[in-house]
Amino acid sequence: MSDQEKTHEESDQQTEHSLTDTHEAEQLAGEGESYDSSGAGEQALTPEEKIEALEGELAKTRDDALRTLAEAQNIRRRSEKDIDNARKFALEKFAAELLGVADNLERALDSADSDNDAVKLLLEGVALTQKSLVDTLAKFNVVQLDPVGEPFDPQFHQAMSMVENPDVEPNTVTLVMQKGYVLNERLLRPAMVMVSKAVAPSIDEKA
Repeated sequence: MSDQEKTHEESDQQTEHSLTDTHEAEQLAGEGESYDSSGAGEQALTPEEKIEALEGELAKTRDDALRTLAEAQNIRRRSEKDIDNARKFALEKFAAELLGVADNLERALDSADSDNDAVKLLLEGVALTQKSLVDTLAKFNVVQLDPVGEPFDPQFHQAMSMVENPDVEPNTVTLVMQKGYVLNERLLRPAMVMVSKAVAPSIDEKA
C-alpha cells in the first residue's frame, strides 16, 4: 500500500471516529433532555390540584368583590345621610339668629301695658308680627318649645330653679322663662324653665 493510500485511509478513520463521537454526544444530550423533561413533569400540578388552586382563586376574587360592594354601599349610605343632614340643617345658623328677634317681640308684649289705649293698637301689631315670625319658622321645621305643665326633659329643657308646688306632680315645668326651639328635632336652644319639687314635710309632720 502506498503512502498516499495510507494517509487517505487514516483520514477516513478519523472522520468516522469523529462522526461516532458526535452521534454519541447527541444521544447523551437527548437522554439528558429526556431526563430533565421527565423531572419537570414530576413537579407539575395534577388536574385535581389545578382545580383546587383555581377554586381558591375564584373564592378570593368573590370575597374581594363582595367586600368592595359592601364598602361602596356604605359610602353611598353615608353620602345620602350627609346630604340629607345638610338639607335638613342648612338653616340652623340662620334660624338661631332669628330666635333673638322672636324673644324681643315677646318681651315687648309682656312688658307693655295692654290696658293703655294709646299702645293697644301698637301691641296688636307687635303680636301679629311675633306670631307671623313663629309661624314662618315652623314652616321650615323650626318649632317652639313652650313646655308649661309638661314633665321636665333634660334633653330639651334647662332648669333654672326648683320650687315646691303641692298642686302639680314633682318634676313638672311650672314656668317658662325663655322658650326653646328645635330644628327637625335637633335642639337649637333649650327652654329655660322653673320645675316643681315635692313639698318638704313640716316640723309637726316630722315629729
